[in-house]
Amino acid sequence: MINIVLHEPEIPANTGNIGRTCVATGTRLHLIEPLGFSLSEKALKRAGMDYWKDLDVTTYVDFEDFLSKNPGAKIYMATTKAKQTYADVSYEDGCFIMFGKESAGIPEEILLDHKDTAIRIPMIGDTRSLNLSNSVAIILYEALRQQSFPGFELFGQLHRHSW
Repeated sequence: MINIVLHEPEIPANTGNIGRTCVATGTRLHLIEPLGFSLSEKALKRAGMDYWKDLDVTTYVDFEDFLSKNPGAKIYMATTKAKQTYADVSYEDGCFIMFGKESAGIPEEILLDHKDTAIRIPMIGDTRSLNLSNSVAIILYEALRQQSFPGFELFGQLHRHSW
């Protein structure tokens, strides 16, 4: 199982979308406070639709609390500042992929302690960053692809017709 970590997320709709993606992929979501919203906020529930009730989610008071409750965790740090891309690494079962808040990313003090596992999504030009929920989906699906999509339904079914 893969773990997604959001460090101080600010926008409820992004976290709701990420929660929905986590439910669809059997991924755990970890939220490091402070959050820029309440977990009961309407925008969060709307973006997560009716999937939020099925989400495996844990909150932490700060990054140190997260580390103490997940000792020895292999953490990949998603940042625009990394030297390697998200496709350059091999994701282990049980690993954590951490994303920073929308306005500032992961604090550099944390990145410096994890420089060997810092990863980025390549972009052209002066693009500052991608939307947080899109970034989570891109990297999460690469990690799952590397694991051959364990337990996933790989063939879709038509509603009124058959292939």
